Amino acid sequence: MDSIDRKILAELEHDGRLTVTELGDRVGLSIAPCHRRLRELERSGVIVGYRAVVNPASVGLGVEVLANVTMDRGDFDTIAAFEEGIAAVPEVRHAERLFGVPDYLLRVVAPSLEDYGTLRDQKLATLPGVRQITSTIVMKTVVDNRPLPIMAKAVSG
Repeated sequence: MDSIDRKILAELEHDGRLTVTELGDRVGLSIAPCHRRLRELERSGVIVGYRAVVNPASVGLGVEVLANVTMDRGDFDTIAAFEEGIAAVPEVRHAERLFGVPDYLLRVVAPSLEDYGTLRDQKLATLPGVRQITSTIVMKTVVDNRPLPIMAKAVSG
């Protein structure tokens, strides 16, 4: 990946709706080479998709909770069943397995605190292997969906 590929990625992270013509103009390429590079970035898995970023509150999901999940056992079958269960809960926007305690960090959305409580008690806490869930309500999102510092790497490396 060279500096032009990094420029392409930086531009698309800023505005994923750019046409190939606009993208080429911004990175200094004509349409055909820009299109080839873009397709190669997609084919190789560097670009994994495109999507709209939706404000959760504007669609009735104004409560965001960080849920720390501690497991009571860590055998393969339990972990696999838990992760499969988490993947099936649409309110879980982001889930990460961690080293140490807690075992998982989940970012969960809900219409209200009452709805989150129900989700927590009836879905999350009933998943295989869950020992404890500690929930922290997000007061304010300061940084979200920030583009990767792609160009910083290009300058230093």
